Amino acid sequence: MQSMENNRIEYKEQLNDDFEQEVIAFLNYKEGGIIYVGIDKNGKALDINNVDETQLKIKDRIKNNIQPSTLGLFDVIVEKIDNKEIIKIIISSGTEKPYYLRKKGRTPEGCYLRVGSSKERMTFEMIDNMYAKRVKIH
Repeated sequence: MQSMENNRIEYKEQLNDDFEQEVIAFLNYKEGGIIYVGIDKNGKALDINNVDETQLKIKDRIKNNIQPSTLGLFDVIVEKIDNKEIIKIIISSGTEKPYYLRKKGRTPEGCYLRVGSSKERMTFEMIDNMYAKRVKIH
């Protein structure tokens, strides 16, 4: 595999509970990013059980659990690395920031931002500033 995690790349061994938070962090980040599912923290490819089902789950979770609409902002691709199938999720920087977890709303519990090689909760002030910028543009 290529380089370690950085501000644009996140590795996940499997689809887990904080997946949406990682996606949101990239949607709110100025450059977007890439999440690999099926790769450990050292960049080693692992086998994903039922790649097709996992791919569908990923698309559904991004579409249904994140607001505003993420339509056209992400791509979910199956890739082969070391003869193992992994999933690559390419996330664009969103145009309607801040993005947030639907069930948590536009709050620090729902809004995340990529900082260095990890996700951080946004403060109310960060959320308001990001929202104000968006409203001004439109």
